[in-house]
Amino acid sequence: MSRIQEPKLLEVVTVLCLFLVIMFLSVSTLALPIQLALFASWFLFIGLGLKLKHTYKELQDSILTGIYNGLEATLVLFTVGALIGTWIAGGVVPGLIYYGLQMIHPSIFLLATMIICSITSLATGTSFGTAGTAGIAMMGIGASFGVPLPLVAGAVLSGAYFGDKLSPLSDTTVMTASLSKIDVIDHVKGMLFISVPTYIITAVLFTVVGLFYVSGSADLSRAESVATALGENFSIHWYTLLPAVIVIALLAMKKPSIPTISFGALLGILWAIWFQGMDSVEAIKTAYNGFSIDSGIDFLDSLLNAGGIEAMLGVIALILLALGLGGLMDRIGVLYAFSSMFKNWVENGKEKKSGRLTVSTVLSAFFGNFFGSAAYVSMITGTKITEKLYDEMGADRRALSRNTEAGGTLTAPMVPWSDAGVYMTAVLGVSTLEYLPFMWLNFISIIVTVYFGYKGRNFWLDKKSQQNVDQSA
Repeated sequence: MSRIQEPKLLEVVTVLCLFLVIMFLSVSTLALPIQLALFASWFLFIGLGLKLKHTYKELQDSILTGIYNGLEATLVLFTVGALIGTWIAGGVVPGLIYYGLQMIHPSIFLLATMIICSITSLATGTSFGTAGTAGIAMMGIGASFGVPLPLVAGAVLSGAYFGDKLSPLSDTTVMTASLSKIDVIDHVKGMLFISVPTYIITAVLFTVVGLFYVSGSADLSRAESVATALGENFSIHWYTLLPAVIVIALLAMKKPSIPTISFGALLGILWAIWFQGMDSVEAIKTAYNGFSIDSGIDFLDSLLNAGGIEAMLGVIALILLALGLGGLMDRIGVLYAFSSMFKNWVENGKEKKSGRLTVSTVLSAFFGNFFGSAAYVSMITGTKITEKLYDEMGADRRALSRNTEAGGTLTAPMVPWSDAGVYMTAVLGVSTLEYLPFMWLNFISIIVTVYFGYKGRNFWLDKKSQQNVDQSA
């Protein structure tokens, strides 16, 4: 008989409640770095693990395993930090902002932001890459128009995650399909009947806000002064945008993200030397130290004084701590406890079980982000906690995969300490809690997913399966 004990539900709930107390007390009340809160939480879960008869060595190994499984995200952050610093120095980001100010009217700016980020994300399959390229440019344009940055970030994320969820090139899309044991194209098709109406609703919302709020409050004189300042401080021509075109094209061709983004950073250095007249050593330094400018316009300086690997070190530390925590939780059996709880809730429900099963999958995936702090964890929790229930009830595995995407991919940037939440805050310059209310596509998609779950739409393998489950309820 194994010496290791399974955690009781009360123990799991108690430890998770203490985790939330540590997080919110440290961040909201004491204003401590969130990294310290996560580090302290390690010992909370280590304590539970020791109580359940795990050895410290086993618990430490689980931390290392959790970090290893999500290490790619930290490597991407290194390259993105270098990319942002060199692209600003090379005039790529200033050029995107400059031409955007010339072409996009404030009244359609939010809608254009969502569409541009959607296309970029669909083509590249990465919400991170979209936010780090098109997203930064749209943030700069929005700031020039005087649009509240949290609102702009909401439009960026709505577009980025729409494309990320539906792109066959997306790692989360491929991973979800694989874990759900279905073809990736079938998975994408299974999400369309939810994603299309959701996108239309969100587009209408951003259009209305743009026409009646942004258009009336836009400061065009500020935009003109920004464009003038950009023209005075950078040499901007059509070819300054080539690094962005090349990187997006390579990502769309499914080239590996780390070497592709690193190549983009190299192009930024060359552009800074060739076209901006920077000293070669100083241009190279922007990859680590970031870019610095004094244009005389405070908000423009705050936007362009950014980037560099150095700026990402705190973010990387946070992600490593969060990944280690996720490994701990998996090791001590927290996920298994949730699986048992959801199974009992679904099987004992009197209303349509498809609805309860949908909610269970969405919550299971969300818990992967909230407690595991990484999107890849949410894909695992969303599928593995509830997959057997789908098979027992004769439900379509495409329902499992789309529900996992809704609870996992779409909620990843909603959690301040998740890899996506930390990354988006660092790149867009807006905190998670500030942009959270404006992630309209993400929220609407989750609501529509749950609604169709209770309706049983595109949920069952056949009508007989549905009738059998409904009769047993």
